[in-house]
Amino acid sequence: MQLNIQPLKATDYEEILCKWWKDWRWTPPPQDFLPENGTWALMVYDGDTPVVAGYLYNTNSNVVWIALIVSTFKYQNKENRKLAIKLLLLALAFKIKQLGKYICYALIKNKSSISIYKELGYTQGDAYS
Repeated sequence: MQLNIQPLKATDYEEILCKWWKDWRWTPPPQDFLPENGTWALMVYDGDTPVVAGYLYNTNSNVVWIALIVSTFKYQNKENRKLAIKLLLLALAFKIKQLGKYICYALIKNKSSISIYKELGYTQGDAYS
């Protein structure tokens, strides 16, 4: 396993991410809903295989929103998937610091995702339904 991070390519939204969202039974967000028209995100690869991607929404406050993290449904190695998600979150946190921001916000319902955020030191807020 060799995990690496790359910026999203212009074609990744259509060719990769929309399929991933549909595989997880999510409706893909419209491209113009996403930061920089869907082109601003980071993607983690295991070698040449894309595994997980995520977006940052920058604001005019000190808050940056981590959102729409999605992974390939077909990547079956759960431990490596977890490592890839951790690497993505660490890379996004680094980007947040580069922006001069210090508050990161994410809305998460998935229990395994919540656990990964907690392992990385994030604080869980109140639950929502």
